[in-house]
Amino acid sequence: MIPTQTAPLTWREKFSYGVADMGFNFYWTNIATFLLIFYTDVFGISAAAAASMMFSVKIINAFTDPMIGAAADRTTTRFGKFRPYLLWVPIPLGCAAILTYTTPDLSHDGKLVWAYGTYLLMMVCYTCINIPYNALSGVLSADPQERSTVNGLRFIFAFAGGTLVTAATPAMVGWLGNGNDKLGWQLTMLVWSIFASLLFVLTFFNTRERIAPPPSQKSNVMQDIRDLSQNRPWVVLFFLALIIMITITLRTTSAAYYFKYVVGRPELMQGFVPAYMISAAIGASLTPLMTRYVDKKKLMIILMSITAVLSSAFFFVPSDQVTLMFALQIGMGLALGPKSPLAFSMYADTADYNEWRTGRRATAMTFAAATFSQKLGTAIAVAVIGWLFTVLGYVANSAQNSGSQAGIVWLMSFIPAAFAVLAVAVMFFYNLDNRKLVQIQADLQARKIQ
Repeated sequence: MIPTQTAPLTWREKFSYGVADMGFNFYWTNIATFLLIFYTDVFGISAAAAASMMFSVKIINAFTDPMIGAAADRTTTRFGKFRPYLLWVPIPLGCAAILTYTTPDLSHDGKLVWAYGTYLLMMVCYTCINIPYNALSGVLSADPQERSTVNGLRFIFAFAGGTLVTAATPAMVGWLGNGNDKLGWQLTMLVWSIFASLLFVLTFFNTRERIAPPPSQKSNVMQDIRDLSQNRPWVVLFFLALIIMITITLRTTSAAYYFKYVVGRPELMQGFVPAYMISAAIGASLTPLMTRYVDKKKLMIILMSITAVLSSAFFFVPSDQVTLMFALQIGMGLALGPKSPLAFSMYADTADYNEWRTGRRATAMTFAAATFSQKLGTAIAVAVIGWLFTVLGYVANSAQNSGSQAGIVWLMSFIPAAFAVLAVAVMFFYNLDNRKLVQIQADLQARKIQ
């Protein structure tokens, strides 16, 4: 008989797990793509103020991740440790998102206070459901290839959600607001929140947790943190996630400014980011096939090298060569699409490695600390954009000077390319290959039989 922990998952369960990430991208893609330009061009605060606020909130929220991960690891219900959060948190998250995209009639300082409070609330609520969801992928199955398949499917839905958001959100704002962008953004987030909540509940009812910590495990939060700090492959993934998030966020957030102020055709955003998302979904779908023949470490190095080359090439594209812009964007989507399922599959592997090495397992803490690095990377990227815009003299809804335009082009090309090269360098320190993973799973299974 095949052990339950390594038995193949049904496609119903794989689908049900993956579809929730579409719901997360109803929030995340809106934040990554539109929130900064919402704050500067609709909400009515300066780029510097918005960037500083978003950076500060991300830093604060990043430090809540380990606390939420520790709480999830210690949650005990008849539904498991992680699934219940998919039922408890959707409504608070939706309400916080609607408030974040609400523009109150306040002074500039009053708006800043509102922005700090609502954005922080939204990000904490997002963390409270996203970290348990991430950890759930590590306890659905102990089979590394099943994890690659589950995470590959998950990110197909994630990119599909991102495609839908970037293509539909601008039109929804105009239609629902009927010329009032402030109302349009508020109602748009209401719609996205409802659909996201339904997907989260679907995942709750159709998944099962199969892997639990050793029954004798006794550890505290500080012990979990010490274990992670001594877990070399996890430390590598921590810095990799930080660097890759900077790479992606720089280009995604800058794209709206690029088409509005450099190309002069802001409507192209409705196709540009979806083109990336669709190609990334195709790349993600190929991940399980690629990992059958290429070691995860080698595959990540290849993908980030391709990303660096394509991002650098973007600098040389004239502002009227839209077809070439889209071609490079599609190429980067194909290269970066497998990155996410690869990384999350590798996080689950590091949780196994930690249990194999120490006899202790902290799955949610493993993923929480990973999202900590991702949020830190996003915060750094947004701060770089806002501060660079301030230095170069960016003025919202006005023709930009040559320095500001040049800065936008660099943010779409050489700057993210440099971070992609750094990601390649970091990946050389990762030391979990396929042979080692097979040994770890065999040893862990033997311990459970004893």
